[in-house]
This record gives sequence, C-alpha cells and structure tokens, in this order.
Amino acid sequence: MGERLDVDVAIVGGGTAACAAAVALRRHGLTVAVLEKRRCGAGASGVNFGGVRQQGRDLRELPLSRRARPLWDGLNALLGEDVEFEATGHIKLARSEADLEFLERYRIDAAACGLELTMMGADAVHAELPWLGEKVLGASLSPTDGQANPRVVGPAFARLARRMGAEVREHTPVEAVAHTGSGFVVTAPGLEVRARRLVNAAGAGSGLVAASFGEAVPLTPLSPNMLVTEPMPYFVSRSIGVCGGDVYVRQVRRGNVVFGGGGGWQDHERGLARPNDAESLGGMKRTLQVVPGLAHARVIRTWSGVDGQMPDAIPVIGPSRTTPDLVHAFGFSGHGFQLGPVIGEIICELLVDGATPSPIEPFAIDRFDGLASAAPADAPVGGSTHTEH
Repeated sequence: MGERLDVDVAIVGGGTAACAAAVALRRHGLTVAVLEKRRCGAGASGVNFGGVRQQGRDLRELPLSRRARPLWDGLNALLGEDVEFEATGHIKLARSEADLEFLERYRIDAAACGLELTMMGADAVHAELPWLGEKVLGASLSPTDGQANPRVVGPAFARLARRMGAEVREHTPVEAVAHTGSGFVVTAPGLEVRARRLVNAAGAGSGLVAASFGEAVPLTPLSPNMLVTEPMPYFVSRSIGVCGGDVYVRQVRRGNVVFGGGGGWQDHERGLARPNDAESLGGMKRTLQVVPGLAHARVIRTWSGVDGQMPDAIPVIGPSRTTPDLVHAFGFSGHGFQLGPVIGEIICELLVDGATPSPIEPFAIDRFDGLASAAPADAPVGGSTHTEH
C-alpha cells in the first residue's frame, strides 16, 4: 500500500505559477499538494532568459503582464529571498525602417492598455547606449521592465509553499489523473492524492493532463537556446531585445552576460533538452551585430529546457470546459516567466471565487476545439512551466 493524501487542491507541475498558486491557496486556508516530476522550478521556469518584461507581449496577454509587474517589486519580501529583480528597463531595438514602424504601432496599442513606451531615434539610443552596433536604427523603451534570476524564483515559491503547510512533492512523476464525480484522483509512484479540485500546470506535459479530461490541445514542445559569458565589466545597463526576437541580451551585476536566440534540441518523451551548436553559433553572430563589445567574451555555459508552445503563442488559462473544479494554466510559449506570480493568483481566484478580475477569455482551452494535441501519448507529465525570451 502506498501513501495517500487527501487535500482540497492537487496541482500537477511545480513551476513558478504552480507554486505561486499553492502559496495563494494556502493563504485562503485550503490544503494543497504540488506534484513535480523533477525539482520545483527546474524545468522551463528555471532555464529561461529571465526577462521581466511587459513590452512586446501579445496585446491579449498585456493586461495580465501589467497586473504581474507590481508583484515583482515585493517578491523579495514575500519570499524571504533575493530573486535578483532589477528594473533595468527593457529596450527593443529596430534594425530596419519596418521595425521602427512596427515599434511605433505597438507603442500606440500598448498605451491603450496602460503601458507607456518611449520611442528613441538612432541618435538618442546610441547616445544612451554607445556600445550598440551600427545596425541599430532606433528603439522602444519600457523603463519599468527588467530582469531577475529564473533559477531562484520557482524554488523560492516552492520553499514558501512548504513553510505555509503545502505538501510539495518533488521527484514525483504523475502517472494518471481521473475525475471520480466528486473529486479527483492523482496517482504517482507510491502515492495517491485525492482532491476536490485539480490544477493542470504541467508545462510541456499539460496536453496529456488535458486530454485525460477530453480536452485535446495542439501543444508542442519549445526549447530555448541559452548562453552566458564569463564575468565582464558591467556595461549592458538595459535588458535588450530586438524586433523579430532572434537576439536577447542582459548583464547581471556579477558581470556575466546572458544571451540567447534560436532553439535547442529536445526529446520531449524523456523530458530532455540541450543547446544546439549551430543555433548557439548563429546566436553569437547575431548578438555581435547588436553588441560588438562581446567579441572577445568567453562563453562559459550553455543550456536549454522544455516549455509548451501553443499555435497562437498565448497560453491556456482558465477553467476546464468538460470537468468541474479543473483549472488549466499552461502553454506559455516561451514568455511566461514574468507572468508566473500573477498566474498563481489567478488560479487561486478561479478555484476560490469561481472567477477572476483579469480578462482571461482569450486563453480559453476550447479555442482549439477540433485540433488534435501534438503531445506524444507516452510523454511524462508534471513538469515545470515558463520560459522567457
């Protein structure tokens, strides 16, 4: 006989959003079990770029990003740990006249959502950041955006959830989920969890959980291709992105420069990922066009991970359309890191209040009705979510 847990809410997955949901639910006095197949925050939540940005998001996602941003100012106090958040500002670079036109259109649209962006011409951007390459013709600045350390955020939420009394089980791959009519049964090796409510936050494995309840989705794996240099004198004072998304660069106070672009190799069935050499070299070349001062920097580490990607590049967030008391939160398509803390709050609101003040209608799971899930039938579930380009 294995162990049995009886809780109010079972959460499949241990990424930032999942563990933030556990914290919010414990605040409301609900008992919670978090089941993560590896270590909490070690999946896509911990292997991303670390951008905490509002700029550049799909306009349907921007209200959630706007709500998330103030939470980052208080994360150190909430978690009792330093997550290395800095509001360095996020600057998006234009390398063509078409890019400049795109940034201006986005500035106008973002203003309607309450996000104020500042356009910078070539002279202004090179005056502030003289180390930028000649190909940069202008930029858009979001001064309140920034960066944080993705390797510490998810685990810090998991530790807080434990301190608050949540059952956080790592190295616990979920084997099956089912609805009993009066609740849910989640099984893992040596463990059975019975819960009144269920959260599907299993990252790239979420398609399998959804399919268990008759909600097939076209979720496919996504792997970032990330690199970091040796420590250098600090000079990259902004978090950098470009139109087209093929370069992103930031520098931490220790001096290491984190950058990326392209995709890594992944074996979704085994939950494995690694950088792609050709993509890494291509990323280096593209980065040097934007930041030539990195020409002699030594790359000391590369990495990748597995996230879940949706065809329309926005997540699934909200209640199941087939099963009462089931909430989905997955498919963040490479840009969920900044959203993690607020997604936890939204999950809690949906379970406790039955609704959320945030506009989540665009993220409904049934927008994919009629499309089959692309996830392999034998892929593992219970993984972490979120990567951020």
